[in-house]
Amino acid sequence: MAKVTLEDGYVPTDGEPFMNERQREYFRRKLIGWKSEILREAQDTLVALQSENENHPDIADRASSETDRAIELRARDRQRKLTSKIDAALARIEDGSYGFCEETGEPISLKRLDARPIATLSLEAQERHERRERVYRDD
Repeated sequence: MAKVTLEDGYVPTDGEPFMNERQREYFRRKLIGWKSEILREAQDTLVALQSENENHPDIADRASSETDRAIELRARDRQRKLTSKIDAALARIEDGSYGFCEETGEPISLKRLDARPIATLSLEAQERHERRERVYRDD
């Protein structure tokens, strides 16, 4: 995912009001660009899968081809789920809740949002969530 800048080279900073119009536009463009990239890759995969010749006389070649297809389809499924999260983030930008932790209501750091623009939890809340998950998984 490439770094996004507005026409004037704008990049969000901590020294300005949190989730002002320019920050929202920055993240909106970042999310839309990311989604477009995912959809383009999905289309490329579809074309490649459709054009691939399935007539492999050698059983090892056939198995290898099937494994490659399965891996590619799993990756596309993960990306499909990611586009849903991107759409949810875009909806949060529209309703004004984007950038705020769903658990605490506190702002999520700009650094975290820039790295993971679909984040719904602050770093601290995410760490707590992962610790709880680890405890229950170990049971």
